Amino acid sequence: MKGSDIQKPSFKGLGAVDRRPVSVPRDNLVSLGPLLPGGALPQVVRPAMEGVDVAAWVNDHRELVASWFRAHRALLFRGFDIGSVPAFHALVRATSTGELLQYKDRSTPRHEVGQGIYVSTIYPSAQSINMHNEGTYWRRFPKKLYFCALKVADEGGETPIADVRRVLARLSPEVRERFRALGVLYVRNYNDGLGLPWQEVFQSDSREEVEAYCRGNAIAYEWKDNGRLRTRQVRPAVRIHPDTGEEVWFNHGAFFHVSSLDRPVREALLADFGEEGLPYNTYYGDGTPIPPEVAGQIQDAYRAERVVFPWQAGDVLLLDNLAVAHGRQPYVGERQVVVAMTEPHGDD
Repeated sequence: MKGSDIQKPSFKGLGAVDRRPVSVPRDNLVSLGPLLPGGALPQVVRPAMEGVDVAAWVNDHRELVASWFRAHRALLFRGFDIGSVPAFHALVRATSTGELLQYKDRSTPRHEVGQGIYVSTIYPSAQSINMHNEGTYWRRFPKKLYFCALKVADEGGETPIADVRRVLARLSPEVRERFRALGVLYVRNYNDGLGLPWQEVFQSDSREEVEAYCRGNAIAYEWKDNGRLRTRQVRPAVRIHPDTGEEVWFNHGAFFHVSSLDRPVREALLADFGEEGLPYNTYYGDGTPIPPEVAGQIQDAYRAERVVFPWQAGDVLLLDNLAVAHGRQPYVGERQVVVAMTEPHGDD
């Protein structure tokens, strides 16, 4: 057969090729499912296709996302293009109400990288940060807490989370009842040569402003020699969740307890400052000591409920701050995780 005898296929009659983009219903642009097999925390929100503007999608589906959050308490937005502070800020605003909260009465150094967006706790990378909820010792604290992984560490650096309703259930009845009845007393010393100075903590160089903040937030204060400061405040250890009526374990009682320090550090601090001069310590609300074994029981309960998963660049983790605690694993390499807080709640 000659080449000229080969019949070429004809596309006549098929009409023009339609090159319009495929339309995907906006309701089908994302999916929800567990991150870990059989795990309740966290639930993952993923895009069904590339290029989904998650903040715009959330703005169109606020009630749906709110229902997911009420049901699961921890949502991990993964696979979206959230690689910058502005993109993170847009998602925060889409999933919350009101302005972003400022960090005041700080326990660790931080700096702001955007409007209401801060770097996560600045702390030695080789050390862990124990489990805690944000701002439990504040009079008003955030209901929602956000983390965004802009850069993932070479190794480690996870942000473990834990359901504090389950932490509370793991504690012995005796421990639960005493903390319910008495709350937690937080004692803090500033400018004793260790920890943050009060100027950094309260973001002010004015004693008058610090005193006004303390009076407005039920914090007893005492000025010592050389411009040093000591504060004392009693807060509940167990709170009632404002949206669900559930009891939640919501305090830094074990986190700031002297027994949580590594033994060499603890012994050195006690030798240099004595118990009354420690940068941080906690007691029952009536001022009686919290035994180390009780603080240990609390830490064991956190560890038993802890969920750990690796970050992926661009992840955003939204937590119900009253129901879910968080921490930080040691890491190697550069890590950049930023945080935001919204929707204050607490004592008026």
